[in-house]
Amino acid sequence: MTGAASIRVFERARSDALPLDALLAEGEPVVLKGIARDWGLVQAGLDSPQQAIAYLRDLVAGVPIQYSLGGPEINGRPFYNEDFTRLNFEVRRGVLSEVLDGIESHLDDPRPPTYYVASLLVDKALPGFSQSHDLGLSARGIEAPASIWIGNRVVASCHFDAPDNLACCLVGRRQFTLFPPEQVENLYPGPFDPTPGGQVVSVVDFDNPDFVRYPRFSDALSTARTALLEPGDALFIPSMWWHHVRSLEPFNVLVNYWWRSSPAFLSSPLPALHHALWTMRDLPLREKQAWAKIFDYYVFGPGERAGEHLPDAARDLLAPIDEKQARRIRAMLLARLNR
Repeated sequence: MTGAASIRVFERARSDALPLDALLAEGEPVVLKGIARDWGLVQAGLDSPQQAIAYLRDLVAGVPIQYSLGGPEINGRPFYNEDFTRLNFEVRRGVLSEVLDGIESHLDDPRPPTYYVASLLVDKALPGFSQSHDLGLSARGIEAPASIWIGNRVVASCHFDAPDNLACCLVGRRQFTLFPPEQVENLYPGPFDPTPGGQVVSVVDFDNPDFVRYPRFSDALSTARTALLEPGDALFIPSMWWHHVRSLEPFNVLVNYWWRSSPAFLSSPLPALHHALWTMRDLPLREKQAWAKIFDYYVFGPGERAGEHLPDAARDLLAPIDEKQARRIRAMLLARLNR
């Protein structure tokens, strides 16, 4: 977007020398230039979109998949109707080859219907793909199954993801606009349900922002970072950073890897947010302020603070969470919720 700062670029990036520890420690978005340039699908796409489509067709497993289909009138933006109660596209089930056929039949159409396959597990739909398209994360002890995103000119509205993310642009170019997590209020998040892609999105139209209706969006723009990814480039998106993604070509493919640095037995914080909305948001202000202090003490401050004055044997929930403790907490919560 106009005036946004560029994201730092790591030139001549190599998957066998991926500076992953530094990326995680810095917690800042970084472009890894050309890290997937030699991948077979990237090279096919550089020849033509038809070659890229043919490359994928040869790998399609024929399993049922879910995809989004919108009419030409949505202009490539899977979103909401006017009052945010329904989505402006339909979700269909089919096979990937049908989606590829649909996209290919509209490559030269200036206003095509919108086809969008989002977050499809690669090993399920394209067996064998990962053998020759791999960043080597598993060799570094990171469990991050590859997901593939396929479509024509599609806009993914601004949203955040809880895990860290490596997004590899393989076919077509993609424009990313990123915002740090603290901009949540200025991005005007929409409903929890329904959502265009399973996650809360900003309701601001980035192409034509309404600053009368959404005046704080101008503050968000002052913090925006942008990157234009070419085929073979990747972008590291730190956990919780908001990102708006625009696919720029008639055929586009991205593969991404999500992973959490925390142990697998730690649950997602999102259910805790839902529970807090239910139990605390509508309390009187003085009670909410008191609970904010409680949460800061027990949760958002240093992890050891709340139990540091107690003997180890007495800390119970205040001790570091391990797998056994996580199972016990889960059982306790389920029992209370089911009363």
